[in-house]
Amino acid sequence: MNLNVLSNIESVDLSPFGLRNLSLHIKRDDLLHPIISGNKFRKLKYNLIAAKNQNQHTLLTFGGAYSNHIAAVAAAGKESGFKTIGIIRGEEIQDKLSTNPTLQFAKKCGMELHFISREEYKLKNDEAYLHKLKIKFGDCYLLPEGGTNALAVKGCEEILGECEKSMDYVCVPVGTGGTMAGLVKASNENQSILGFSALKGDFLTSEIKKYTAKTNFKITDAYSFGGYGKIDIELIRFINEFKKKTGIPLDPIYTGKMMFGILDLLKNGYFKENSRIFAIHTGGLQGIAGMNQKLKKKNLPIIE
Repeated sequence: MNLNVLSNIESVDLSPFGLRNLSLHIKRDDLLHPIISGNKFRKLKYNLIAAKNQNQHTLLTFGGAYSNHIAAVAAAGKESGFKTIGIIRGEEIQDKLSTNPTLQFAKKCGMELHFISREEYKLKNDEAYLHKLKIKFGDCYLLPEGGTNALAVKGCEEILGECEKSMDYVCVPVGTGGTMAGLVKASNENQSILGFSALKGDFLTSEIKKYTAKTNFKITDAYSFGGYGKIDIELIRFINEFKKKTGIPLDPIYTGKMMFGILDLLKNGYFKENSRIFAIHTGGLQGIAGMNQKLKKKNLPIIE
């Protein structure tokens, strides 16, 4: 796995959306790697280096049925020579494994999957429980759900280069808070870092504060569409329209909600006049296949 690849920045033409004289650029971190893309690539970079330096041979982590993190760790393990173990939330998912594109991919990459109850999964950060897992599976390098830890934040700091630090607003989807924490740490004080939460609630602010004392950030859950993993026809149509008009694909869990929010805020005059707005494409496109399965079952339009 090449840890030194660079992503490109694209200017987004907003005129097809009825927005003129506004500047929006997007960092295509989704193109860093076919699978280990976006913030997952950034979060894993220094963790993989640390695992090798510690002479670890196994990566153990946690995730749900369609987890971008699980797919990324499985692929990174295969490319970098690590054995991988995935602790998957929901025992019932095991019976549906053959129809799950994310977990099938992880399995093909060699990841050993273990399905546990949702109740047991709540112990994923408990030291005693993690110790039991190490006894069961042997010594291994532990990666938290979503991949956020201090080394992950360090990797995400590298998203902002010198050019990007001249932008007035930096927009990013927020799941566990690690990517945003890295951006806040790397930002200039005169920049505003705006996080679009994929979850309902404002608890993620405290997560950011674990990694930085800077306060030039804000998180909104106004575009969470009801919570994590929840979408509706309006969001599906927007994602398809955005791809058709710009050529940029968005995922329904994170980047689709962020871009919907950015355009809505632009239309409502949220950003200061003549502002330069910068958005981070955090990848997650592998999850579209799983989401489309759900949408078909509900006879809803799919993401194209």
